[in-house]
Order: sequence, then structure tokens, then C-alpha cells
Amino acid sequence: MTLTFTQRLSAVDRGSVHHVLSLNAEERSRSRHPVQTDAGEAVYLHLPRGTTLREGDWLQAESGELAQVRASPEPVLTVTAERTIDLLQAAYHLGNRHVSLEITETYLRLSPDPVLQDLLNHRGLTVVEEIAPFQPETGAYGHHAH
Repeated sequence: MTLTFTQRLSAVDRGSVHHVLSLNAEERSRSRHPVQTDAGEAVYLHLPRGTTLREGDWLQAESGELAQVRASPEPVLTVTAERTIDLLQAAYHLGNRHVSLEITETYLRLSPDPVLQDLLNHRGLTVVEEIAPFQPETGAYGHHAH
């Protein structure tokens, strides 16, 4: 029988982790699908619809076993600018295109897209292709709470 994780917990004793789930951004945005633990064990996520997992979240299986979620590194574009206003304007333009976007005080991060990379380069921003954890915003009506 496959181990099934059915709920996200608000806080857990860190010594209690049984499994680690390293998931990319797309996998963390799907609430019901099979995944593998970092140890290679097949498990299933059966979380409330609309659940978006974040780095460090804790999940509990029906059996009581616990797993911690990690944001696995994936291909991304990391965008920086010399002026904050340039970064804010880039976030505005990307938002108008409904791009999944990680927003921090010092950089923006998005999935690779050559058209968007060209747009950002033409705006004078620094765009670096890299492999890094990607934690996009869940949106105004996201179902995540800490």
C-alpha cells in the first residue's frame, strides 16, 4: 500500500521527520499526484484541492508519518537590477503576462522563456540562467497560510 500524505501541518518537532520530499515548483502546486521521497520511496499526495506547498512545509500521512517539503533546484531565470524601480517595473510587466514569479527585495525569478528573457534584457535588467529553487507567488487568492 502506498504511503499517502493527506494534510499539511503548521508546526512539527524537527526531530520527527520520516521523509523528505524535494519537489519543483510545478509539483508543489499540484495537490493530488504521485511523487518520490528523496530516498526513492513512492508516495502519494492527496491534499485539499488548491493546496500549494512551500519550502519547509510539513505533511502528515494517514499513518502518522511525517515528511518535510524542500524546493528542489530547477532551471530558472534570475533577474536583478541596479535600481529597485526597474525591478518593480519588470514585475509589473511580467504580472501582466500572468507569469509565475518569485519576488524578493533583490531579485525576481521565473521559469526560462526566451521571449521574456529578451524583453527583460531590452529593459536593461541583468538576467542569469541558473539552477536554483523556485518559489513563485501563489497569487492573491492562494491557499497557503503559515
